[in-house]
Amino acid sequence: MERIFYIIQTYREYVLLAVLLAVSLMLFPLNDNTQIKQLRANSIAGLGILHEPVSLITESFTLRSENERLRRANIRLADEVYHLREARLENIRLRQLLQFREKTSYDLVAARVVGRSPDPIRKTLTLNVGREHGVKENMPIISESGLVGKVNIVADNFSVGQLMLNRDFRASARVERTGVDGILRWDGASGMVLDNVAKTLDVNEGDVIITSEYSNIYPSGIYVGVVSSVTIIPGNVTKDIRIQPGVDFSRLQEVFVMFYMADEEKIALEELTGRR
Repeated sequence: MERIFYIIQTYREYVLLAVLLAVSLMLFPLNDNTQIKQLRANSIAGLGILHEPVSLITESFTLRSENERLRRANIRLADEVYHLREARLENIRLRQLLQFREKTSYDLVAARVVGRSPDPIRKTLTLNVGREHGVKENMPIISESGLVGKVNIVADNFSVGQLMLNRDFRASARVERTGVDGILRWDGASGMVLDNVAKTLDVNEGDVIITSEYSNIYPSGIYVGVVSSVTIIPGNVTKDIRIQPGVDFSRLQEVFVMFYMADEEKIALEELTGRR
């Protein structure tokens, strides 16, 4: 209390001025004098003029804060939508795989693609299944869309698969409609070629290509793709047959390893002729 009296005593002139100004401001609205009314009106107008830019500044800060909040909310919602979309697509893929698994007569083990080779001419993928899951070398790899390739290397819990889109890939295949046989290989781009088909044999665009019973790696009847073009080259005894694979290798995420093994003696013999 003594400190307060000391401050008042020390700054009494300023304290008195503040009290008088406060009293004046309190009495100002009660005075009906014409000059006071005019002064009051001018003061209100001046305050109104000052209020507009001040309010604009305040609103600017408020809007900026609100905009930042909305942007954060938008990012969060976009992330939620992305994950929901991914979950939906994965659900569709898994249902398709399940339906396919129920249709095939061979035992299958489901696998997820966990790696891809950067080699543009020897394309491979890494799967999260291996010996512990019963996987062996040369077992076919398939998806609900058709033939993918074969198992090349096997470890305990992982394996490496050779894709059809690989320079070393070969498989015996046939035209489903007519039974015409040929050797399936990669064309070096994004499609396949059916070689060794005489130009007199019946093969047309749109024909379905499947693995044949002559393959020593793949069982017969696995869907490969459709004939995209048939060209007869003058002077050649065979047709140039291009195949569009059924599998979209760029989007491959889940596959099956088929528990199918051909006779090893037959494999060794036919590898000498380049037929696999």
